[in-house]
Amino acid sequence: MSRDDENALRQRLVPMDVYRTYLGGDPFVSGWLTVDQSMIDRFADATNDHQFIHVDPARAKAETPFGGTIAHGFLSLSLLSTLAYDAMPGVDRTRMGVNYGFDEVRFLTPVKSGARVRGSFQLVAVKERAVSLQSTWNASIEIEGAPKPALVARWITLAVLEPPADDEGT
Repeated sequence: MSRDDENALRQRLVPMDVYRTYLGGDPFVSGWLTVDQSMIDRFADATNDHQFIHVDPARAKAETPFGGTIAHGFLSLSLLSTLAYDAMPGVDRTRMGVNYGFDEVRFLTPVKSGARVRGSFQLVAVKERAVSLQSTWNASIEIEGAPKPALVARWITLAVLEPPADDEGT
């Protein structure tokens, strides 16, 4: 995470009592991000997945119903992290946040090269512990102009918290 991303995230940290009010509320929505061929190619190199539907625009246009290349499903899934930095709140006292996992992921619509996507995150469960906070989010990646999202997921995150000061409650 860049310093700018970290500073932007720090500005969205809220007290625990405010965070609790987000439970079941409106989703937090990120800005738009363009998934271009360069991003798709870099992901193909990183994962060694060079299937033509991702990396060969001419062949993908000729041989698939997509009209060109599409992003890997796992590329779309991995974008949740960067889109979350743009949208999701955190809790005061957070030392670091980590992925805890997914209960469910479904890929619904391919993301075509050049498409713009954004993340939507609704807080649906919270488990509070002395020095951690487990949050469950209904997450989706929307494609600009598409009737269905690229994916939907139930994403679990874990915030590792500083212990409360002696005079603080949680």
